[in-house]
Amino acid sequence: MKFSELTSDQWYDLLPYLDTCLIPVSGLVGDEPPHEAAERIAETGDWLQPLETAFRGRTVTMPAYHYINVAEKAEIERIGAICGRVKQLGFKYIVVVSGRADWAEAPAGADLILKPEESGMQPDTNKLRQAITELWKQEGRSR
Repeated sequence: MKFSELTSDQWYDLLPYLDTCLIPVSGLVGDEPPHEAAERIAETGDWLQPLETAFRGRTVTMPAYHYINVAEKAEIERIGAICGRVKQLGFKYIVVVSGRADWAEAPAGADLILKPEESGMQPDTNKLRQAITELWKQEGRSR
């Protein structure tokens, strides 16, 4: 589900079932002309859409974080802080999803980052779904 689909009553009723938050990160730095910005946002959407479809009813997609230089540690720390605050809302898992391959590191507050291994790589829907499923299975194993 997208954040905008939930009313306040629904949020509290569904919270036990909506345990995974997806945070899209486009990685725009501000020097992209409009057509390049649109392409980068669409790339992130290509990585996000299979997850939203496969796991509707268990995931919530929060608003996208567009402007961040994913190659800078301080900006990755900022995303990590956002992940931590979002987790305080009651989510067990935070998954950062991006169409950018050039991350300096994964955000500390994220349980998983899904992104291309190299620029221009297309998402493999099965691998994306498997990564989320493995994250959930790890929780079951640690009990």
